[in-house]
Amino acid sequence: MSNLISSFLFAFLHFFLLIHSKPLAPALYVFGDSLFDSGNNNHLPTLAKANYPPYGQNFVQHFTGRFTNGRTLPDFIAELLELPYPPPYLSINESITLSGLNYASSACGILPETGSQLGKCLSLGQQIDFFQSTVESKLPSHFKSSKELSNYLAKSIFMLTMGSNDYIQSYFEPTLFSTSQDFDPQTYAQLLIDALSKHLERLYELGARKLIMLEIPPLGCIPHYTRRYELTGKCHEETNQIVSFFNSRLHPMLKNLTSTLRGGVFILAPINSLVYDLITNPSKYGFTDTSNPCCTTWANGTLSCIPFLEPCPNPNAHFFWDGYHNTETGNSIAASLCFNDPEFCSPISIRELLQI
Repeated sequence: MSNLISSFLFAFLHFFLLIHSKPLAPALYVFGDSLFDSGNNNHLPTLAKANYPPYGQNFVQHFTGRFTNGRTLPDFIAELLELPYPPPYLSINESITLSGLNYASSACGILPETGSQLGKCLSLGQQIDFFQSTVESKLPSHFKSSKELSNYLAKSIFMLTMGSNDYIQSYFEPTLFSTSQDFDPQTYAQLLIDALSKHLERLYELGARKLIMLEIPPLGCIPHYTRRYELTGKCHEETNQIVSFFNSRLHPMLKNLTSTLRGGVFILAPINSLVYDLITNPSKYGFTDTSNPCCTTWANGTLSCIPFLEPCPNPNAHFFWDGYHNTETGNSIAASLCFNDPEFCSPISIRELLQI
């Protein structure tokens, strides 16, 4: 009950701030996978959905399609920006909000084929297609000139997380996809980075100037993998090593875009090292369990929550909500660090980005 009360209190405070203050940025636009999805997959024919309890147990609107117990990382960033939570794009009918939209879709990835075995999802390319439609067809009527629209987009914040499913749903599934036979880990990582770079350049061409990109988390530490392997520590380090080839290439690629695309600032959020530290040093962050999912999941804690079963009594003392995703506490820690700490996100914090 205390978790529910605190969720309503946060919602009230968020609403109070929205009506009594000016946002720090005009809008927040979100792209990504299930870490950021706020309900787009509810509108798609797919098995990858979270529109049932116990998902959203600690969120004021309950099971909206968020793959956690409460707020996602972009939700916390929206609060810090004093903006409303960006609604899922596929839930919008006619009029759109000028405070941002969420295009993220669970199970999808950087490559267009990723996630197809679970049904329909929006690949990163398709998400940017929808953003292009927003920019070209829906936003112009709200602005007096193209220059005013460009200024609005240039001052808006863009957040993106993508790549996890290109490993979980593809590279680490050799019975379904041949990617691990076709590419060694380094070559596959470069393939993803090259494709991601083109997508980010396209967002820039559509008007994005301030973008925060998350690393892929340490996938070898999530229950989906830790419960499959014999471990010497808390994580399956071979899985983490394969993912590290992507992350080690991500920072140089973002630095290159910042230096070559005039006026663009591409920020790296080093989520991988943060999550690894959270999991291996739980007491440092106030967690009591960083190994087991809080909800009862399918396949012995390795998959999504089983509908309507009661989760653990104190979700935010757990790092993991289900076999893949963390509770909102981890999202809150990451959001606060990237927003406020100039030593965390690189090269600058979101707060510093707002001054540009």
